[in-house]
Amino acid sequence: MVKSADERVDLLQGGPTLKTVHVKTFGCQMNVHDSQRIQELLATSHGLRSVERPEEADLVVLNTCHVREKAEEKLFSELGRIRKMHKGSSFIMAVGGCVGQAEGTHIFRRAPYVDIVFGPQNFQRLPELLDRIVQGEKHLTDSDFAVEEKFEILDSLPTATEIVAPVTVQEGCDRFCTFCVVPHTRGREFSRSVEEITKEVENHLSSGAGEILLLGQNVNAYHGLDQDGVTHDLALLIRRLITLSGVDRLRFVTSHPVDMNDDLVEVFGEFEQLCPYMHLPVQSGSDATLTAMKRGHTIDAYLTWIDRLRAARPDIAIASDFIVGFPGETEDDFQRTLELVHRVQYDHAYSFKYSPRSGTEAAALADDIPEEVKAERLSRLQEVINHYQYAHNKKRVGKVESVLVEGVDKRFKGRLTGRTPTFRSVYFDGPESWVGRRVDVMITEGKPNSLRGRTASTLNTFSPGEQFS
Repeated sequence: MVKSADERVDLLQGGPTLKTVHVKTFGCQMNVHDSQRIQELLATSHGLRSVERPEEADLVVLNTCHVREKAEEKLFSELGRIRKMHKGSSFIMAVGGCVGQAEGTHIFRRAPYVDIVFGPQNFQRLPELLDRIVQGEKHLTDSDFAVEEKFEILDSLPTATEIVAPVTVQEGCDRFCTFCVVPHTRGREFSRSVEEITKEVENHLSSGAGEILLLGQNVNAYHGLDQDGVTHDLALLIRRLITLSGVDRLRFVTSHPVDMNDDLVEVFGEFEQLCPYMHLPVQSGSDATLTAMKRGHTIDAYLTWIDRLRAARPDIAIASDFIVGFPGETEDDFQRTLELVHRVQYDHAYSFKYSPRSGTEAAALADDIPEEVKAERLSRLQEVINHYQYAHNKKRVGKVESVLVEGVDKRFKGRLTGRTPTFRSVYFDGPESWVGRRVDVMITEGKPNSLRGRTASTLNTFSPGEQFS
């Protein structure tokens, strides 16, 4: 259990006063969720109020990602920038996440003003580390893989009210792709129990969540146990969760092609509540490159799963990840990636230039693709990806979408923003009271990265996805 702020009064007498915290997030959806839990944790343990501006915070936490290019350099640049913001005033600086796990005490050597370094599987210990800093200790680090302890502590925290409620079901990875740091920074695969997940989902539903988002590094590798010792894969877990009262929308990210199975395909065709969206990273369209990456699947096998998903749920949106310029990638290899994008016609995809990560197998390979070649290939790839994304968005014009209203567009007064079941962003006019509701929106314009629409009382007579004439 976490000590409350009141329980810490005697312990922290004489130390600096901590009232506010700023958490900045880099990277993936799991990091976003971790940052939310860090704020909840510190609100419970120290009564800290979250602030948007780092210069207003007594504690600044940078929750880092090691996947993005030049992750370490971006971290140290941000550390220096925030330090200057405080203009010599006293505050506590903590670095967490995957860069914290990978770099450890090296961070103190380059940025001695950092107080705490911790990894993504032990941020539950941040309150205790913070207490020790307040009492005068210096340069504390914690990089244990304490994932079971983490969830035991997090499960004791109050449930935050969220429109889209993330629920971590699985962490870590056993695949050891040659380019990837996740097994080194997040650890080996760990699946939470069915009961723990069910309880968390029920708590979110009772708090008014409109969508449940199941998270995992390899979410379809989930293999948790129920109270009777029965192993549940992701498909069986979904079947169980969808029976809960109030589950109107459920989606999951991110999956690995090797961990696909028939049942997971079938559930898309069985349950309307399961959003027709599948993020299935492929990384390359070349079998030779996939072998060098140790992905464990071929392009033919990957395409078989894509075809089966579309057969089970014709309206499903397919997303992916790509890396260009992996060591040894030839122009022919890259052309096969372009061919794959033309074949699948992804609804959207994330793409990056390869850069080596310390501790990975690929880091020992010669980074033999010139930077200008990587940049040129990435540009060509993104042009094709963006073409299909824009084309898909334009095809939505004239159709009615069921949009879960997630918030207010801060750029335009009276404009709301939400997402369709296929994860497309939609902007439309409406009152702020609609936030958290599902609203039928007729799409009037397909933009390169989003949709525009309008609502009308007549839309209630149409079904989502039906043509509006």
